[in-house]
Amino acid sequence: MRYLPLTPDDRAGMLARIGVPNVDDLFSGIPADKLLKEPVNLPHHAGELAVERKLGAMAAKNVPAGSVPFFVGAGAYRHHVPATVDHLIQRSEFLTSYTPYQPEIAQGTLQYLFEFQTQVALLTGMEVANASMYDGSTGTGEAVLMAHRVTKRRKAVLSGGLHPQYADVVKTLSAMANDVVVAAPADVTGTEDLARLIDSETSCIVVQNPDVFGNIRDLRPLAAAAQAKGALLIAVFTEALSLGLIESPGAQGADIVVGEGQSIGNGLNFGGPYVGLFAAKQKYLRQMPGRLCGETVDAEGKRGFVLTLSTREQHIRRDKATSNICTNSGLCCLAFTIHMTLLGEKGLRQVAQVNHANAVDLAERLEAIKGVTVLTSAFFNEFTVKLPVNAAEAVEKMAKRQVLAGVPVSRLLPGAGFDDLLIVANTEVNTDEDREAFVAALKGVV
Repeated sequence: MRYLPLTPDDRAGMLARIGVPNVDDLFSGIPADKLLKEPVNLPHHAGELAVERKLGAMAAKNVPAGSVPFFVGAGAYRHHVPATVDHLIQRSEFLTSYTPYQPEIAQGTLQYLFEFQTQVALLTGMEVANASMYDGSTGTGEAVLMAHRVTKRRKAVLSGGLHPQYADVVKTLSAMANDVVVAAPADVTGTEDLARLIDSETSCIVVQNPDVFGNIRDLRPLAAAAQAKGALLIAVFTEALSLGLIESPGAQGADIVVGEGQSIGNGLNFGGPYVGLFAAKQKYLRQMPGRLCGETVDAEGKRGFVLTLSTREQHIRRDKATSNICTNSGLCCLAFTIHMTLLGEKGLRQVAQVNHANAVDLAERLEAIKGVTVLTSAFFNEFTVKLPVNAAEAVEKMAKRQVLAGVPVSRLLPGAGFDDLLIVANTEVNTDEDREAFVAALKGVV
């Protein structure tokens, strides 16, 4: 099919209808320093074969995650995904399915979403879960907006251990609504006193567990402090597998639980698509974003599944909608559900135990290197180390030695004075030889 671009008259007519004089005015909300001053420096068009060669050469410069020892985490984790998962999600009835508007012809989709919700509720220790969000970061933003609706307050307190990219999403959404965000300073050791930041205007306090630096926290004191002042505790996680060992957020008193489910059933996928998990207490059900599938019986008494709740503006009056999230990460949450079903509770705990044991082993080896200090005292499969050299430079040098060592904190918090800190993740895919290679490579650059 040929693409026929718009004519100048077409564009002028559209701009007139919208009510703006030129295209540039459509981008007036973007800060001037973020706009390019000149066109992007890209090569001229070329034939398909030439483009394939060029892009192939560029791709060959990358070091694929599965080709070398890999210790990168900070929100995206490399885990083993059984071949069964990929095989099943590629079945045509799953791969091409769409929004289940008509339950009578979408029973399969509705059922697996119902099972997914059940698994998420059990994992998080909450009473109800929705049919997924886009990812953990946008889900966190939605959780803050939900807390504002529940409490009728407009101020959120963010932990210094919250993933900086998650915090940025909250800040962006809050800025658009003129809501207040109080972000605590980065907390590398997980010892911050967040309770002192809660006041009568606070709607919620957002804390990650394990946090971005790997610290495991006891959420109970913070939940009590928040709830005593009428605020909600939003518990966030980026590593869903940690719920196989760590006590669930619901059991620790969280009001809303949200996080990233990528590490179960989903590959790294170059950073996406991922799947956001979202759960809450039953009493907040009607303030949840997204959709919720339920179980019922038909006129003949047979078991069936329906779209129980869908709170987007397309379904109900715009001013009554709780969210404008248009769908759920259907195929990704199906992959999550298949993998969870294959594992079961026993399998999940076993994989989680292997993750923790591997991480402890690596931490002990790194601690033995002169000048290297492990800063995280209690962790799951991820921790932060202090190096005697610049962490970003060390990562680049180790990559040349065929080891992908982790995420420099300076990449997440540039200019914050953490240039010597490195976040390291060690999952079940790493072998003893991989850890030996990490230690040898690090010794060669410090």
